[in-house]
Amino acid sequence: MNEDKSINKELFKLANSVMEKAYAPYSKFKVGAAILDDNDNYHVEYNVENAAYPIGNCAEASAIAAMIASNGTKIKAIAVTGYGDLLCTPCGGCRQRIREFASLKIPIIVGNEKEIKRIFTLSELLPSSFGPENLA
Repeated sequence: MNEDKSINKELFKLANSVMEKAYAPYSKFKVGAAILDDNDNYHVEYNVENAAYPIGNCAEASAIAAMIASNGTKIKAIAVTGYGDLLCTPCGGCRQRIREFASLKIPIIVGNEKEIKRIFTLSELLPSSFGPENLA
């Protein structure tokens, strides 16, 4: 159990450490994400906006791409951080992206620039989800 708390704190710290690097000139909403994969490697990324809004990258999607590029195949845990007091949970699209590479029981650590605000499971954020096993 202490190992889980240690991992959660490390993921939060890593996500928080890259938030300021985000490229968010339009929304000014900077987000960081950190993933622990099935090889026990960390992948840390941030959001990158674009003037043509739909082609920007969410921090979570970028971290997943970094994981895949490094031969990771499963997300063991993920942290998402944003500024402010409201929860910065993954958007709907990113919840589905996470679902592609994770069990419904993984922790999703949500925080702001100061602290971990809450820890969800994927099934809490994406109930009755559609995943790869639905296509088997």
